[in-house]
Amino acid sequence: MLRVVRTRRAVTIGGGDSRAAVLHALSLTGREQPRVLWVGTAGAESAEAALRWFELLSGQARVSALRLFPWPPDDLRSTVLDQDAIVVGGGNTANMLALWRVHGVDVLLSEAWEAGVVLCGSSAGMICWFEAGVTDSFGPQLTGMRDGLGLLPGSACPHYDDEERRRPLYRRLIDEEAFPPGYAADAGVGLVFEGTELVEVVSPRYGATAFRVEPGSEVALPARRIG
Repeated sequence: MLRVVRTRRAVTIGGGDSRAAVLHALSLTGREQPRVLWVGTAGAESAEAALRWFELLSGQARVSALRLFPWPPDDLRSTVLDQDAIVVGGGNTANMLALWRVHGVDVLLSEAWEAGVVLCGSSAGMICWFEAGVTDSFGPQLTGMRDGLGLLPGSACPHYDDEERRRPLYRRLIDEEAFPPGYAADAGVGLVFEGTELVEVVSPRYGATAFRVEPGSEVALPARRIG
């Protein structure tokens, strides 16, 4: 029997208004009305944020939400895996990862990735897929965190053009503290991966883009305008 080889895809977004990049991610599913799981763990499962995304995607997708409070659903495995795309919102990355690991969501997300479910997320939802990232999870000060899921190699830094402290810290971490090289993204900008290879940068704004950041080097990446 032939084994079906599924393309692993992810769209990681640099925060801000991420609707255009999320819709691009949903287009990668190849379905007119994809099944989409909204994951608001990083934002303490804010009902307001969930409602906003249900409204934004109304008519574009069949949206459900993952809730881990007061406890995960009995059908957690099917809740995560029976999707065409998974969208992770912003908030506290460290808290989100801790909850995921306690309940085994991290393992299920890895299975979803391998099964070809399109992974997507903005801000905390960008950082989580990488090995490391720049986060404000531990207070208003920023810090480097080396505790991501590691589905994508290296590090990530969202909010590159809308939070002025992000760029200097990310550069210092990589230049001076052996932080893994990686990608930075301006607000709303999406990095599109097939497997672990970056294949495209998409941007809803002229002049906004993403960057490849390595020791002593920061290279702007060409972005295709969307939205």
